[in-house]
Amino acid sequence: MKHYLHLALALVAPFSLISCATSKVQTKDSQAAITPQQAVKALQDGNARFAAGHSTHRNLMAQARKTSSGQHPIAAVLGCIDSRASNELIFDQGIGDIFSARVAGNVLNDDILASLEFATAKSGAKAIMVVGHTRCGAVGGACSGAKLGHVTGLLEKIKPAVRKISSDPKCEHAGPAFEDQVTAENVKQVVAAIRAQSPILAQLERDGKLVITGGIYHLDTGLVEFFSQN
Repeated sequence: MKHYLHLALALVAPFSLISCATSKVQTKDSQAAITPQQAVKALQDGNARFAAGHSTHRNLMAQARKTSSGQHPIAAVLGCIDSRASNELIFDQGIGDIFSARVAGNVLNDDILASLEFATAKSGAKAIMVVGHTRCGAVGGACSGAKLGHVTGLLEKIKPAVRKISSDPKCEHAGPAFEDQVTAENVKQVVAAIRAQSPILAQLERDGKLVITGGIYHLDTGLVEFFSQN
């Protein structure tokens, strides 16, 4: 009898967990109600949950069904392609919560910029978050002058940050600490370039309808260091 009881509990348990998982998604009303500052705060809170090991338990299939007819994300995140730095995971966001753009070195190009304009001006996202991460391979390649096919051209986009940090006599000029400083500078330059290259996004920010900011994800702690918004 005890054997059958254990078997029944084993069969029921997974369904109980699924029923307890949240299936809540962003709606047109919830997106409209959130401010740009609240959108950034949602990313901060999500990252705090992730770093503490308390990520939200979600019924992703239910979220997928609910968002199949439309999406209303609160933010757009431009991050690196690195396998250890998934935007949705490190900010503890579910299906339909954020737009996610990923490219090595979180660099900016016309297609990424167009995607950010679509995410905000067209689709209503209230924040753009540019996220670099420690020990970034693309940044390391830019610092060492690596050359490889199309990678060479991509790394050129990071070279201005390398030159900026290299010109500071107070900074180390090699090693992981130097590369992490370049990563931070690269994020800042990408944030500035978004404002400079997109009149649409710059105007949304001036009108108080959008925040454009950045930060660094620390691989060893799971925490994102958010830069001050300016």
